[in-house]
Amino acid sequence: MSFFDQLDNERIVKAIGDAERATAAEIRVHITRRRPVDIEAYAKVRFERLGMTRTAARNGVLIYVAPNIRKFEILGDTGIHERAGQAFWDAVAGEMAELFREGRVNEAIVRGIARAGEELAKHFPRQAADVDELPNVVDEEHEE
Repeated sequence: MSFFDQLDNERIVKAIGDAERATAAEIRVHITRRRPVDIEAYAKVRFERLGMTRTAARNGVLIYVAPNIRKFEILGDTGIHERAGQAFWDAVAGEMAELFREGRVNEAIVRGIARAGEELAKHFPRQAADVDELPNVVDEEHEE
């Protein structure tokens, strides 16, 4: 079964909603069918295109997955990256990588969302007046 056949968008969207209930931050997941040569550069472009830098506190997180090259990238905007630090993102990526290697596609993505949400909640707890600034969807990009 292919990565895309295994993908459970409903479960991933639920995980985003669950994580965002405790934080004012935004989490997005992007899945590409492309084979980016430089995944970090592609992830940064998608981060911008999805409006991740337009959150009020610069606290958006993008999980960018390129299954056709078996790679992924986690990007945190400046507000969260300054607080969490690279070691945190490396630890989350390590946990996700292990689950991906085991073929547990949805678990890997859901785990990344949950860990990001836990960290975001520490630094950007949800307030009564908070609004969801970005849609909770799995953004998919098809090869052109």
